[in-house]
Amino acid sequence: MNRTIRRASVFCLLLVLALLGRATWVQAYQARALADETHNRRNTIAQYAQPLGNIIVAGSPVTGSKRTQGGDLAYRRTYTEGELYAAVTGYSSQAYGATQLEGIYSHVLDGTDDRLKNPLDVVTGKQTAPGNVLTTIDPDVQKAAYEALGDDKGAAVAIDPRTGQILGMVSTPSYDPTGISGTSDGETWQKLLDDPDKPLVNRALRQPLAPGSTFKLVVASAALENGLYSSVDERTESPDPYTLPGTSRVLKNENASAPCENATLRTALQYSCNNVFAKVAADLGQDKVRAMAEKFGFNTQKLDVPVRASTSVYPSGMDASSTALTGIGQFEVTATPLQMAMVSAALANGGELAAPHMVSEVTDAEGKTLQDFADGDTRRVVSASTAEQLRSAMVTVVEQGTGTNARIDGAEVGGKTGTAQNGVGNSNTPYAWFTSYAKDRSTGKEVAVAVVVEDSGSARSEVSGNGLAAPVAQKMMKAALQA
Repeated sequence: MNRTIRRASVFCLLLVLALLGRATWVQAYQARALADETHNRRNTIAQYAQPLGNIIVAGSPVTGSKRTQGGDLAYRRTYTEGELYAAVTGYSSQAYGATQLEGIYSHVLDGTDDRLKNPLDVVTGKQTAPGNVLTTIDPDVQKAAYEALGDDKGAAVAIDPRTGQILGMVSTPSYDPTGISGTSDGETWQKLLDDPDKPLVNRALRQPLAPGSTFKLVVASAALENGLYSSVDERTESPDPYTLPGTSRVLKNENASAPCENATLRTALQYSCNNVFAKVAADLGQDKVRAMAEKFGFNTQKLDVPVRASTSVYPSGMDASSTALTGIGQFEVTATPLQMAMVSAALANGGELAAPHMVSEVTDAEGKTLQDFADGDTRRVVSASTAEQLRSAMVTVVEQGTGTNARIDGAEVGGKTGTAQNGVGNSNTPYAWFTSYAKDRSTGKEVAVAVVVEDSGSARSEVSGNGLAAPVAQKMMKAALQA
């Protein structure tokens, strides 16, 4: 054979082998990466080629799908009472992706999850009927929270203490996800991004703030669990006013006439005595307070419900004066409403914290379970005795103290108010907090709630946990007990 022809033949053979090798590499090793590529238009076309599965609340879908007019995306997402449930569903947008439950379960909802396919479908890549996501949300609790918050900027979370089921989750101001579900919603999207109140942020999960005096429940738990005081009715050693250790700064109480000097933990919770809890935190030291906070869930990096919550923080590396300030929920302590609801839920549940979750089941189109989430996956946070004592003290707060707006006829209600400083030198409007639990005396039904009002438009002098947050919690608890 002519040498030139032989060389050309070998070269062509090598080219063919290289092409076969490249094709094999792409098909065998890069297929998934290419399929998951965000700029792969075929993924979006396939995702919206058929009606999406639904997110279900109390047996009824709060999502839907609508046929589009023209274009290569056949369907777009719609929402029933979108503003009411936005903090639960998130959004599914043809242009901007998907968030929260829509994002976490996108492959179930668009029918591409392998669990929805039979073996032949997996081989052929056939798209199957989408599945559904069943939530634990109670529509009555959800509506009570949304209506009670109204035009206020804030958030609220309700949990069943025994099961960990999230019964309500609201963030205000809200938005309607339907308005950004298509490809031509740029103006609405930009308006949401530019809004200084950040309606796209889920404040219930994703905006930790100083918890103020609601954190005193954690400090009281640490005091009892570590034997600093034997009961909530033992007098403490707490001068009033209290000078922060190592400084000349005097920490005063909001109510100058309250009986806070050497007050018991019960009285200190009733009147929200800063001197008592600052002194307790300083006496315990940051390590013991942090250990207690972490048992309740603070500093947890991966708290998924299944949407991941931002970390609620109890700081480290502090001096004694800063540690004292953490005792009243200030300095660098931050918490989400979910976290503060978890504190009340654990105390309501005898000291055991049930893992919070807002999805009960994921199913295929025929209702067959693909994944379920067990209730009552608990871990002990404090002893039953500590929980009982603090529930009793929380009842005193509601019956005779700073939380009277949370009372419910026929129910045992316990709570803790908080008014947290905001800004340098408390220059901005304070945050109003309330965390609580309620138990129906006749049915035994229970619920735990946390509410934060960031801004209600009220005058600074009118901002208080009892005035702004407790009424919201009261309506949520009442709805949960009556369900």
